[in-house]
Amino acid sequence: MLQNRFLLFLLMFSFIVVSCDSNSVYDNYKSVPNAWHKDSIVSFKINPPDSTKAYNLFVNLRNTNAYKYNNLFLIVEMVFPHGKTIKDTLEYKMAEPSGKLLGEGYMDIKENKLWYKEKVVFSEAGEYIVNIQHAMRENGKVNGVEELEGVTDIGFRIENPITK
Repeated sequence: MLQNRFLLFLLMFSFIVVSCDSNSVYDNYKSVPNAWHKDSIVSFKINPPDSTKAYNLFVNLRNTNAYKYNNLFLIVEMVFPHGKTIKDTLEYKMAEPSGKLLGEGYMDIKENKLWYKEKVVFSEAGEYIVNIQHAMRENGKVNGVEELEGVTDIGFRIENPITK
């Protein structure tokens, strides 16, 4: 009986800690089956809550030890409600020189919170679309990596800026 109460307390405490993310405005993940194909675009549809506030934007990535590169190139495209499009090619460091993967997590899966844009104001009313695609290449090869292994989930996150 005492063990059941302890497990219930631990479960409730974990839920409270995870749900108390006051900076998060939007946080969503999409799974990648087996490997992330170079032509596969992961899309997020967003309706920002406030058109006067500035937000910080992040690309979130979950990967396993099967990820064999020390960096990651992404093409991130933001489509505004009235048709304007902004496209960025971004590079992120994913491993230390020793090969140890960066990110948070103690098991096989690491979670990386990657900066995308800072202090963005969603001034247009309506739905925004964020498209994310990998752009990995191997040294000396022209064609991109066809199937990027080790990536399990792609996410997009909007946060309130941290005030000091």
